Amino acid sequence: MSEVQQWAVASKPAAEALIGVIGAGVMGAGIAQVAAQAGHPVRLMDVREGAAAAAHGQIAKALEGLVAKGRMEAAEREAVLARIQPVSALAELAGAALVVEVIIEKLEPKQALLRELDALLGPDALIASNTSSISITALANGMQRPGRLVGMHFFNPVPLMKLVEVVSGAETLVSVAEAIYELSRRWGKAPVHAKSTPGFIVNRIARPYYAETLALLLEQAGTPAQLDRALRAVGFRMGPCELMDLIGHDTNFLVTQSVFEANFGDKRYMPSLVQKALVDGGRLGRKVGKGFYEGVPVAPAPVERQGAAALPPVQLLGSGALVDGLAQALEAAGVAFERQRQSSWAGLVMGALQLRMSTGRCAAELARQTGHAELAVIDWPIQGPRTEALALAFAPRCSEASREQALRLFAALGWAPLVLRDAPGLVVARTLAMLVNEGADAVWQGVCDEAAADQAMKLGVNYPAGPFEWLAQLGVAPVVETLDALFEACRNERYRVSPLLRQRLWAD
Repeated sequence: MSEVQQWAVASKPAAEALIGVIGAGVMGAGIAQVAAQAGHPVRLMDVREGAAAAAHGQIAKALEGLVAKGRMEAAEREAVLARIQPVSALAELAGAALVVEVIIEKLEPKQALLRELDALLGPDALIASNTSSISITALANGMQRPGRLVGMHFFNPVPLMKLVEVVSGAETLVSVAEAIYELSRRWGKAPVHAKSTPGFIVNRIARPYYAETLALLLEQAGTPAQLDRALRAVGFRMGPCELMDLIGHDTNFLVTQSVFEANFGDKRYMPSLVQKALVDGGRLGRKVGKGFYEGVPVAPAPVERQGAAALPPVQLLGSGALVDGLAQALEAAGVAFERQRQSSWAGLVMGALQLRMSTGRCAAELARQTGHAELAVIDWPIQGPRTEALALAFAPRCSEASREQALRLFAALGWAPLVLRDAPGLVVARTLAMLVNEGADAVWQGVCDEAAADQAMKLGVNYPAGPFEWLAQLGVAPVVETLDALFEACRNERYRVSPLLRQRLWAD
């Protein structure tokens, strides 16, 4: 057993162990603060003159805010600040039990630093990288003790965000990953184990949330405001367009490019021409005052529910969680309906009008297949009676009378009707199916387990549910049917079904 293995099995960084943090930017300062609040002496280092001292000042202000809100005693604030020592020389970290590097997100500078640390630190010290996208295996290349390097990916703002991705490269010792996992828990974080693959867990599984909206914009299916509203209605805190504006299109585009290139051009991660045009035009988002929106988007006015008396008789067809959600919405609105569980399709019938739940197929295709012109496709109403907006698309020959009838129903339910171009999968069905599929592929490829995928997406990017929670709610069949329909419509490998989902469908 090597010295690192002996140390990792025998002990873990004690509360009084020295922690080194290299990089005094926002992330580095946050990590230093969290470690110091957990009781560790911390040495915060940066090669930029005065940067570590400035970061110490920023931490002091942040802690003063906690004191003002009554969440920390003044004496504790002083004790935490006293534990953080700004330094400017690497040699001052020689006695650390753990050093976390938080420098520029480029391979070569990180590799050079990690090799220096490997030579400087004792054999019982651990080294962590806060990289969000660079391979831990690649970073460990050239180290004499590569087994002690592990990814420790925090999320910003570090003191508030609970998630830490503990990322193991090909050389990372299991005992080392476990030591960092336990240390993260003692720091009050919620760690998840991940294998070092492009994007790790969060940045990988999150790609479809942006990508499908960008694809819909390229197809001119709807406006940014419509697409954002559709996804906020099912529980996302921000729509994809406003979120990309907040992140910065240059940053979001570079992450997408990085994941795309790291996956050897896999179409699932292909960057968007829509976003490239924004970057090329300097529309980088909120930091410059313009992106998809000019400044911060204005929240839409709440929808006022209208009476259901003028509606024709309503039939609700089909079964499953989504149809149950529709039933709850109809009951809450006082809309009388007859339910027919045995049906070849799910949705609503009002007179001649069929409102079919999306299965990934366009309204035009369904109208042609069935010979029924009075037809529309509606998106997945994930939250049932709490839904405040829902996308729909009409078949080309659907009459004006039927269109008005659908809008009257939406008004009775208190839903804003988001009438889109007839694009396959609409918004919610398309996006959630792809998020579930990406999570399934991550588990299939051993990046993480199902629980870690769910926890990472809820804690790392505040999703209303994780991919496997959605899968349990929706069922495998609707997800696979939607993905297959998208693949058939687009002939694009990005919509290929994960083997994990296909096998579960066969097993049902």
